[in-house]
This record gives sequence, C-alpha cells and structure tokens, in this order.
Amino acid sequence: MQLKQRITPFLTYKNQAHEAAEFYVSVLPDSEINRIVRAPDNKSVLTVGFELCGLHFVALNAGQDWQFTEAFSLCVTCDDQDEIDRLWESLLAGGGSEMACGWLKDKFGMCWQIVPAQLEQWIDSDKPENLQRMFEALWQMKKLDIATLQNAFEAGE
Repeated sequence: MQLKQRITPFLTYKNQAHEAAEFYVSVLPDSEINRIVRAPDNKSVLTVGFELCGLHFVALNAGQDWQFTEAFSLCVTCDDQDEIDRLWESLLAGGGSEMACGWLKDKFGMCWQIVPAQLEQWIDSDKPENLQRMFEALWQMKKLDIATLQNAFEAGE
C-alpha cells in the first residue's frame, strides 16, 4: 500500500488554477493533472489536483487576487545544463521574469529555483575555499551555468 502524501501545498489563484496546473504539468516531466473539482451550480473550476515529479499540489481558485512572494519557492534539481536551459526558458514563457542566483518568477508569479544536482555535492564538500569560489560565481548569475560553477569550485586544485 502506497502512503498518501500527508502535507499538500495549495497554490491559490484568483481564477487561473486550471491554466496554471496545465502549464506546470506541461513543463515538468512525470507530471499530470489528476482531479478537477467544479462548482455544482455553475461548473466553474474550484480546485485542480496535480502532481509535479511525484509531489502532489492543489491549485485553488479563491476569487481573491492574492500574490505569491519570494518567501515560498519551488526548487527543481536538474541533471544537466540542457535540463536547466529547457526548464528556465519554459517557466519564463508568457511573461515570467529572471531573478538572481538561479531563481525566476513564472507568469503566474510563482518563484522557482532551477539548480544543478551537483549543488548538493559542492555544499556537502569539506573544502570551504572551493565552496566560497563556487558561491561567488553563483551570486553573479541569473540562470545557473554548471560548467562555470564546476570550474569555480575546482579552481586551485
């Protein structure tokens, strides 16, 4: 028996829940919409259940014009530069904006961190000088470049 995810993030929109869920599942692999709940009176979309890379979310049409902030972001770990480039461009499409250090804001205002899988290894390293050089390179970037970060980490070895 598979355990159900006990905590589900709700992403709240004025009236774009279905559009946002469709956008996210089109961008991220292994993702799908799995439930749409409609209002009984007018059949408008109330919630959309969807899964992004194995994590369950609910998009909610609240009718309120609440805004997402940088205080909450979704971090996607990427295996290679091609994946970083693809996700970066896809999530910016239609009106997103670049931010610093691998962060971006999509057209719905959701903040994303698009990072290389190697970041965990660099952070866990016992080489503080290497880590410092890598971070100094990272702080100068918007979209992260794995080769530049790797070269900064390995410089001086």
